[in-house]
Amino acid sequence: MSTQTFVLPDVGEGLTEAEIVSWHVAPGDTVAVNDVLVEIETAKSLVELPSPFAGTVGELLVGEGDTVNVGAAIITIASAADASGPATVGQTEHGAPAEAAASEGDGAVLVGYGTGGPVQSRRRKPAVTAQERVESSVGVVAKPPIRKLARDLGVDLAAVVPTGPAGEVTREDVVKQASQASVFRNIETPEWGAVREETIPVAAPAAASAPPRDPAPPADDAREETIAVKGVRKAVASGMVQSAYTAPHVSVWTDVDATRTMELVKRLKASPDFADIRISPLLIMARAVIWAVRRTPMVNAAWIDADGGAEIRVRRYVNLGIAAATPRGLLVPNIKDAQDLSMRDLARSLEKLTITAREGKTTPADQQQGTITITNIGVFGMDAGTPIINPGESGIIALGTIRQKPWVVDGEVRPRWVTTVAGSFDHRVIDGDGMSRFIADVASILEEPALLLD
Repeated sequence: MSTQTFVLPDVGEGLTEAEIVSWHVAPGDTVAVNDVLVEIETAKSLVELPSPFAGTVGELLVGEGDTVNVGAAIITIASAADASGPATVGQTEHGAPAEAAASEGDGAVLVGYGTGGPVQSRRRKPAVTAQERVESSVGVVAKPPIRKLARDLGVDLAAVVPTGPAGEVTREDVVKQASQASVFRNIETPEWGAVREETIPVAAPAAASAPPRDPAPPADDAREETIAVKGVRKAVASGMVQSAYTAPHVSVWTDVDATRTMELVKRLKASPDFADIRISPLLIMARAVIWAVRRTPMVNAAWIDADGGAEIRVRRYVNLGIAAATPRGLLVPNIKDAQDLSMRDLARSLEKLTITAREGKTTPADQQQGTITITNIGVFGMDAGTPIINPGESGIIALGTIRQKPWVVDGEVRPRWVTTVAGSFDHRVIDGDGMSRFIADVASILEEPALLLD
């Protein structure tokens, strides 16, 4: 029997270090190839690392919460496989990169290592066990990840109709129940006007209506608390400083009568074609941004510092980023080639992006190659703001809260749904006329969505 050592790999995003979030195994456990060993947090995402070996877990060399450099040993596994001595994953006996590891001679291949891409886990889905039935809530059969998702979305599992083959509640069942129960205040409550980017469901119709909760006092009554800067927070801090002090930001904004947008959202929600998709004003906002980019392509460009001098790269496609506030920090996943999507496909993509971010499953690839970003500040009751541009882009658009206000229409004051559209832009790339025209175009679509039919 040989002992093999698994080192922290680069999961395909230029990783230099990662935090050990949670171990899925303990010493003495038996594991097969591709069984998940550990969940790590990189600067951009949570990643599950599958086992490259089959055998018995020996020692966990690092603890949960530790930050580990790429190449550092993290776990040992005792294997019965025929081997001349201890081995380290990621290196052959000749020192060359290893692209796969076999499990006890059965030819099983580990997915994800040595390929340059993200680790992909192909862990088998075991049948629901009697123990899981005992652990389920009020007799509901649901696996631990599904129960966690239900808690995060504020869904009562007892109210969910299970559709799994063994009578268990599936991920899709929880998501469907969440939509029907309107637990997403940003999606189901018209006042907010855009997809919400936090994971804690809130019953109050507006942030201002609920008093802020005081943080719990430290157990040791300390007057100060020190929080380590690492993971997503470290990456966000670095990116925001780089953007704020490299790209000269200029911000513009305008108030918008979004009444017709709200009417369109209501009609789409009632349409059979969109019956299985969450619809919110973000869908119209996204289409408005894509439409406006065609008229002012410089907002979709990027400033590139090259050896021979700077250049501006204008993208003829839109990878539309949606800023998302998650428990891990700010993430900006994007919808690739959003300009080619129909209204239904775009709605589906926004729904998937939102759910994935809420579950903490946004991958590095989801966040790369964005061209322009939408951020929602309306969920906090804010009317306008001056957001910082996402690094690598030249524009970011903020949507304020949508609320009823008095508005002059044809010389008369009437109640209308009103919001504010704001944007920050890289003044190296875009001049004042271009950024103003772009924001005006976005506003015109929110005022009259029928323009999208042109």
